[in-house]
Parts: sequence; structure tokens; C-alpha cells
Amino acid sequence: MKMSNPGLLVLTGGDDVAVARGDIAKGQQLFADGLSVTALADIPAGHKIALRAVAQGQLVRKYGQSIGQASAALHPGDHVHVHNLQMPQTSTNHTLANVYQPTVQDGGGARFAGYVRADGRVGTRNYIGVISSVNCSATVCKQIAAAFDAGYLRDYPNVDGVVAITHDSGCGMGAKGEGIEILKRTLRGYADHVNFAGVLVIGLGCEVNQLAPLMEQLAERNAVLKAGLVIQDAGGTRETVQRGKELVNAMLDQVNSQQRSSVSASHLTVGLQCGGSDGYSGITANPALGAAVDLLVRHGGTAILSETPEIYGAEHLLTARAASAQIADKLMGRIHWWEAYVRQHDGDMNNNPSPGNKAGGITTILEKSLGAVAKAGSTGLMAVYEYGETVQRKGLVFMDTPGYDPVSATGQVAGGANLICFTTGRGSTYGCKPTPSLKVATNTRLFERMALDMDFNAGTIVDGEESVVEAGARLFALMLTTASGGKTCSEENGLGDNEFVPWQIGAVM
Repeated sequence: MKMSNPGLLVLTGGDDVAVARGDIAKGQQLFADGLSVTALADIPAGHKIALRAVAQGQLVRKYGQSIGQASAALHPGDHVHVHNLQMPQTSTNHTLANVYQPTVQDGGGARFAGYVRADGRVGTRNYIGVISSVNCSATVCKQIAAAFDAGYLRDYPNVDGVVAITHDSGCGMGAKGEGIEILKRTLRGYADHVNFAGVLVIGLGCEVNQLAPLMEQLAERNAVLKAGLVIQDAGGTRETVQRGKELVNAMLDQVNSQQRSSVSASHLTVGLQCGGSDGYSGITANPALGAAVDLLVRHGGTAILSETPEIYGAEHLLTARAASAQIADKLMGRIHWWEAYVRQHDGDMNNNPSPGNKAGGITTILEKSLGAVAKAGSTGLMAVYEYGETVQRKGLVFMDTPGYDPVSATGQVAGGANLICFTTGRGSTYGCKPTPSLKVATNTRLFERMALDMDFNAGTIVDGEESVVEAGARLFALMLTTASGGKTCSEENGLGDNEFVPWQIGAVM
């Protein structure tokens, strides 16, 4: 990235467009990449300005990659956006030589203070989960959890809370097939999540998604820290709520006895998210997160990149770093699945970016994807996982999820993420339980405007105060602090009780 002058950013020499660092007025003279241009229109901060003439139908380059084709002739100084830039009429086949290099582990030994469980896994939080197998038991779960508010837990300082994990599915669906398997896998992942020291699972009794498989997932847990209730067997809702309270009460002393201890950063599994992206996302917050991910991987940790529709058009940058041809093929298999999936539903992969993304300066999914992939840093791609599948491989991995943030993050948490880093340019307020979520602002204006929601300001990069590497090191330090118990803004605001949103596929019958 080149700081061409106070007005423009050129991300790769030879790009056809530059990014406005701030609002640009029509007639303003600017200099970038050795060129002088005069703005032919008012251009908002984060949006693109043409540096070179591009004929109608020709590809337009940013990040040194194609972000679309000109739908009208571009002249130097033009505002480049949805009115003159579109997806290519035919897809571009990218071919890059494989550049995978094994990551050299850092002997520095970054550490955090976590909860070491009996099986050796390490939690970043210490919750009790009350999990519904079906929507029919959701209210009962919520009523049980609500009884254990902050006042009740005052005498249990090491218990972060009692969380109801509820959803709107579990029945009225096929007993076989992809839909029910995704739900079961996701619920198993939450029931066995390392940040839940104790778990109570509640079903109705007659649902398709029966309780027994979920209880099997808890077989290795201490008997005091697991329980299951079936409303129809317990005598009804009131009886189940009362019995549920008793079971959670019986867990509290043992959960509270858990103590944090110093552990290696290799026990950290971070879900990478971006939402409400803008024109700065691929310049500041995402590259800074990528730099932090590189540090995490060098210290033996794991990072989960997801949101398959939001790597579309940039997947070649990941396959080129795959540790094996099989990993690259598996990723491309998921890309092809998504292409067929959206065609089946009369959709379009370029339906993403969202209106908010476009208002922030992102024009096509190619442009968005190139910026989104920056979250993954530069290390090798070590594995590709299905939605909600348990992540076992260390290093950078990919999980197939939709681009909708709560659904994507739910899959990552089910896979074992014990921390989430979430970049945003428009201002997402996402929170998550049982996994803390750090918000990374792409620009200083957002960080200051939503100061009580943003944990980290990556706008220092575009402000010229920090390099990407420096910001990444600062973010990695914040990740360790948060994993050690430091509260995120979303935790301070009480967010995270309603963000369990499993991916729903298949017919509702």
C-alpha cells in the first residue's frame, strides 16, 4: 500500500483506481502512482477514483487484481462505483503457482490466562449453557437462564454467566439429510464447547432432533456438570423450569472453583469475521487482523477464515497457499457448491455486497472478497472444514459458512472458536456467548462515533500513525488480553444472548 498523498491510497502500483482517504471535492487536484488527476465528481471517503482511462468492457484493477469490468468508459478523475463498474460477463480463471511454506514456530512463547479443562482444552470464558434441542423448549431454557442474573451470581465471581442457547428449528424438518445434520453438528459443538464449564440440555420429547445424541456428546464430562431434561417426561414447563434451576444450582460451586492459569497461545482458536464492511476494510482492519493471525499461527494457534460467498473471486489467493492439492480441491469444491446453490434459488453471487457495503465504497463481490481474504494473513492454508465441524488442525483453516455474520460465527464457535475478531467499517454491534467478540473499526471516525461498541481502531493505518504490522501486533496483544478475561465492548453492553443462528438448509415440512 502506497501513501500517495494525503488524499489518495494506491494499494498496488499500476492499479486503475485509488481509494479516497477522506471526502474529495469535485475539481480537487490529486497525485497518485506518479499521476496527476483532477476529481470529476464529489467522491466520498473510502470510495474509488479512476487513475487511468479504462475502455468500456475492460477489466478494472485494484489490489493488483480484477475487481470487475467497466460498464462505461472510465476517465481519470471519475468516481468509480456501481454506476460504471460491474461484475465481468464471464468469470476470470485465475491460476497461481502454489507458494505454500510451512510456518516457522516462534519460540517467544506468547501466553494468556485461560481455564484448563479436564481434557486439556483451554477456555477463555467460564459459562454454564442451557441448550434447547428444539424451538419448543426455547422458552423453558430462557426462563432457567434468566433466574441466574448478575445479582444471583454475585457470590460466584468466576462464573461468567448462565446462557440460554435457543433456536427456531429442531422439528418440522426431515429426519435425514443435510439440514438436520448441520443442526445436530452445531448443537453438539456448542454442548461440548470449552467455554461452557457446565451444560444443561432441554428437549420437548417428540421432536425430530432428539436429546440422546446431544447427551452422548457430553459423555466425558463430570457428572455434576452435565444434565438433560425432557419437558414431556418432567411433567410440563413449570416443572422443567424448577428442576432446571436446581440442576444449574448444583453446578455453580464446581464451576466457580475453576481458576485461570497461564497457558500457551497455541490454545487460542480465533474465528475471523467481517461485517458492515466499507472501502477501508481491505486497507486497514482486515490486513491488521491478518498480521495478528500471522503472529497467532507462529505461536501455534489456530485461525478460522469463513464466509465462502465473501471469498468468491479471491479463492485463488487461498488455494495458492494450500498445504496440499487435496485442501485446495476441497475449497474449490465448496465454491462450486455455492455456485450451484445460488443458481438453484435464482440467486446471484454478486447479490453480496450489501447496500451498506456499497454505501461504504465496495462495488462488487470481487472487490469485497479481495479485501476479506486479507484477514487470513499470509501463512499456509492447513485444512477446509464443513459448517460447524470440529476444528482439529492448527494454523490457518477455512470453514464453509454463509456470509451472514451471525450464521457464520455460530459455525465457527461450534467448531471450537474461543475468541472472535470482527472487523467492521459501517459499525456492527455483534456480540457472542459463550465466545468473546472483539470489534475492529476500519476508520477512526467510526471508532470515535461508536466508542462504546468498538474495541480496536485500525484507522490509525490510514491516518498514517501505524503500519499494518504495528497495528497487527497491537491487535494480537489485545487478543491475548481478552482471552485472559478482559471484557469486550459487546460483553460490557450485555450482547450475545440472541446470536446463536445455525445455518438452515432444506425444506420445512
